[in-house]
Amino acid sequence: MERVAIRFLVATAVILAAAAVRSGELVDETSATAGLLWSTGKDEPDLLRKAEPENSDDSSAAAVVNDHDDLDGGFSSLEGMLHWALGHSDPTRLKESAEDVQRLSASELQKRQLELKELMEKMKMPSDAGLMHMAIDDLNNSSSSLEDRQRALQELLILVEPLDNANDLNKLGGLAIVIQELDHPDQDIRRLSAWVLGKACQNNAAVQKQILELGALSKLIKMVKSSSIEEAIKALYAVSTLIRNNLAGQEFFYAEDGDAMLQEILSNSSNDIRLRRKAVSVVADLAEYQLENIVRAESPCFRNRFFLKSVVDLTASTDLDLQEKALVAIKNLLQLKTTEALVLKDLCNLDGSLERMRQQLLDLMAEEDHRDYAVDLETLRKEVELIFHEKLGKVMKVPT
Repeated sequence: MERVAIRFLVATAVILAAAAVRSGELVDETSATAGLLWSTGKDEPDLLRKAEPENSDDSSAAAVVNDHDDLDGGFSSLEGMLHWALGHSDPTRLKESAEDVQRLSASELQKRQLELKELMEKMKMPSDAGLMHMAIDDLNNSSSSLEDRQRALQELLILVEPLDNANDLNKLGGLAIVIQELDHPDQDIRRLSAWVLGKACQNNAAVQKQILELGALSKLIKMVKSSSIEEAIKALYAVSTLIRNNLAGQEFFYAEDGDAMLQEILSNSSNDIRLRRKAVSVVADLAEYQLENIVRAESPCFRNRFFLKSVVDLTASTDLDLQEKALVAIKNLLQLKTTEALVLKDLCNLDGSLERMRQQLLDLMAEEDHRDYAVDLETLRKEVELIFHEKLGKVMKVPT
């Protein structure tokens, strides 16, 4: 396939260059492409030099032509595409092609030019905005099949990753349409829709604001309670990216009892481990945002005894990733003003939990496969223990 593409592009380059020479056009090499006339509207030796590597070393030659090593990588311009084709062509065959083209009559050459122009137009790929527009149209079409809707959402999932594309989604009317899909009867459509929203607003305050204004957060919080674990995980992912470092989003989250939702996920050991990992990460993010915005009143959940216990109890898990995420959350919670050290000591038994974890990590350090991770986790555990004892010491210090 690549060889066919190279031959076509080389033929295009040769014909266009020959047309420029035939018509007497002299195009400066630094100028923009005029229509479809390539900037090397020069003689045959110039064309051949473009195709020859700068030295005979194989690795160096490969470096010269590897700027566009894969056709599916895309080209920023016709000029770049033709340069790539010449760089991948055989100089001998290129010379023969150039000689053949020179023998064409003016009318034949013009006909070949027109044919190539038409083919080049057909080969043009639509822009990201164009692809997004097509996917949005499929979602907005009530007659679209389930498969077409799934494909459209999967395409949007990739397309919205770049910041500029995410910003364009609402301009194209896509956000409102994707949010509508959260109510679709098919759980996979709902899952993909939540995933797209999460991707689009990740680290993007403008898109976060747009999604919040369109009322998606309440729908996503309800979806977290879905009986489909995959739907619940993607919904919680979307919730987490929507409220991260976003005051308005967090206020709405608390108003919708989002903290109670997190507590239920954390306290129920039968919940999927992936859901519990994500939930405790959200707790860590919320506490961290509070630490960075100390003038803002702290959420009541940070002094809720049972909420705190649901986080501390995660340290007893056999899943090291969940343990680590729990430690990060506890570390952040300990530094909040309203989190009571005595509650963590008496009700949550944080001292005992940290000691059990220390013993577990010591055993893991003896295993080569887990040693490095266990050492890192023990460093974090010690840090949490130090912060806890400092906070506890301040509370228990009796004035003399």
